[in-house]
Amino acid sequence: MRFTDGFWQLREGVSALYAREARDIAESEGRLIVTAPTKVIETRGDTLNRPVLTVTLDAPLDGVIGVTIEHHTGGRAHEGFDLPGLGNTDTTSEIVIDGAGGTLRSGTLVAHVRAGAGWSLSFDDDGRHLTSADEKSIAMIDVDPSVALDGQLEDQLRTHRGGGAQRYLHQQLALGVGELVYGLGERFGPLVKNGQSIETWNADGGTSSEQAYKNVPFYVTNRGYGILVDHPGHVSFEVGSENVERVQFAVSGERLRYYVIAGSGPREILERYTALTGRPALPPAWSFGTWLSTSFTTDYDEQTVNSFIDGFAERDLPLSVFHFDCFWMREFNWCDFEWDPRVFPDPEGMLARLHARGLRVSVWVNPYIGQRSPLFEEARAGGYLLRRPDGSVWQWDMWQAGMAIVDFTNPAARTWYQDKLRGLVAQGVDTFKTDFGERVPLDVQWYDGSAPEGMHNRFAQLYNEAVFEVLQERDGTDAVVFARSATVGGHRFPVHWGGDSASTFVSMAETLRGGLSLAFGGFGFWSHDIGGFEGTPDPAVFKRWIAFGFLSSHSRFHGSRSYRVPWAFDEEAVEVTRVFSQLKMRLMPYLYAAALESATSGAPVMRPMALAYPHDPAVAYLDRQYMLGADILVAPVFSADGEVEFYLPEGGWTHLLTGERVSGGSWRRERHGFTSLPIYVRDGTVLPWGARVDRPDYDYHDGLQLRVFAGGTGTAAVTVTNPDGRTETYTADLEEITA
Repeated sequence: MRFTDGFWQLREGVSALYAREARDIAESEGRLIVTAPTKVIETRGDTLNRPVLTVTLDAPLDGVIGVTIEHHTGGRAHEGFDLPGLGNTDTTSEIVIDGAGGTLRSGTLVAHVRAGAGWSLSFDDDGRHLTSADEKSIAMIDVDPSVALDGQLEDQLRTHRGGGAQRYLHQQLALGVGELVYGLGERFGPLVKNGQSIETWNADGGTSSEQAYKNVPFYVTNRGYGILVDHPGHVSFEVGSENVERVQFAVSGERLRYYVIAGSGPREILERYTALTGRPALPPAWSFGTWLSTSFTTDYDEQTVNSFIDGFAERDLPLSVFHFDCFWMREFNWCDFEWDPRVFPDPEGMLARLHARGLRVSVWVNPYIGQRSPLFEEARAGGYLLRRPDGSVWQWDMWQAGMAIVDFTNPAARTWYQDKLRGLVAQGVDTFKTDFGERVPLDVQWYDGSAPEGMHNRFAQLYNEAVFEVLQERDGTDAVVFARSATVGGHRFPVHWGGDSASTFVSMAETLRGGLSLAFGGFGFWSHDIGGFEGTPDPAVFKRWIAFGFLSSHSRFHGSRSYRVPWAFDEEAVEVTRVFSQLKMRLMPYLYAAALESATSGAPVMRPMALAYPHDPAVAYLDRQYMLGADILVAPVFSADGEVEFYLPEGGWTHLLTGERVSGGSWRRERHGFTSLPIYVRDGTVLPWGARVDRPDYDYHDGLQLRVFAGGTGTAAVTVTNPDGRTETYTADLEEITA
């Protein structure tokens, strides 16, 4: 949201008061508290009839400093994100107040507030300057109701807030020369966010717009820090756009809180960020295999399902999970959590038969209860549904006729919903696709009194957490969901997929951009619909997407109106599926190690090049390639003719499929057939190579090979951990490998 008219003036109807000086600096209970008048105080009379901003700094974790900006402090309690790391008691912090101002040290991160006029708040880490908030950087802004706000969303929020003058607080942080910004959740535009206006508001907008299913008000820069805005409602970002020298974030109301997170590079920043927000759970090994879906609006029954599974088996294609999309339930009944008896008369028997074939079963759910569902009246009578201010159940007709929304802030409603899922788990369902969760209204009252605006994004967190808990109950660790919506902390409940993409090369590329952007928010595990969701891909798109899909952390065939079984396209698609699905099974010892690293440190399995090589300026804008784990570079092909251009960082690299060794530090242009793509292993890698190609959850030590790549010196160790937890460390002599 933009408040200014150019650099010098405010927009007509906008008034702003800025923190002008650090008048008083005090310490209280480990916090640095600054009184910041909105005018330089020259006489005692200047203290009258004048708003004051209070700026409070604290140190929740080493390397992390929290900043709270408040105007009136008597409002409702702060409704921030659930941040498990706030309970940490090992923080090393120090406060010093002297004539120059106040300093708060958190580990090596230092915040300094300069005393007196000319507001200045700066952040340094281990002697490196990170960023600063100087003159006119902290503002309390009032916007007249006559002012046309930026976009339909802000108009909707203004109506919800009452339609009068709107109050905002904003913070601007300086951008240095060459400083680049990444993250802010799943965003399908350019990976580098400089120059973009971004509104963090979950929406079901597909993958081809500025909207996103997963909004995360956290960004990382290439200058060694990240910023988390602790506000679950609407946060408006101007990233070097309104003021090209600064990142601005603004929220409505009287309070703005954010965290500065320092690190030597993006990996350490993510490690600290996930220490604060929680680490990803480790998905079970079986979830890394092939997921096959019925697709969305297709016709299917048990015979159809069996024909697909038989087709995979007959063609030597590994298959781990079969997914039943929406119409496993009867139309208009979503959700009643009952199998449609017209097509699935024996669900328990069918699930047992699928398990006997070595398959896991996933079913689609959402957090809505349609009016015709037998559960609607039960939920209404129990008070489990979201209500309007007049006490009536909130309903509308989009998606399902007369649908209502489960109020997960009500513990009884949460338990009720979970009990329905427990019944399915007892039948034999192994996991759930947790669809939707973005269309959450504002004209409602939540059971726990939460502000409707703040619950819009948080709803996805409560919904996915409730489902994830049910799956954890089975044995504590074998839990995984397939989720579409998320916000801060959503990465704790993997896996997430990229939403409704079109079946084109362009959409394939934007899907990857969304996944790489999301990776900067601590989301370690990510997937997408192989072939795209909307429409039916032509065979070339489908085959290129297969390679990309199996070189992602999780791999799912899914579409809208057509099946995604490979033989529906051509026989070459079957061969492409065989090559890349079996390759992924061979890579499982390596991928599972990357998954363990994600669960312990927050490093994503699929790593943007700017995260993996932060000191190589050539990778700063790259969003058509990525590192799969620490040692394998993947550049998907986004063309029918197989031509692809990509960059190899400095050093030697070996093509995993052909064995060709090339030098990095330069761009390459290659042409690949459908059973190949640029997949390069960096020099000195010891790659654990599994023995099986039929499933992902095997004994990785049995028949394990070590593929040692040239260019290293001395010996190297690689640790391989089995899905059952058995760990072995293997060593290899790198100097014996010359080619």
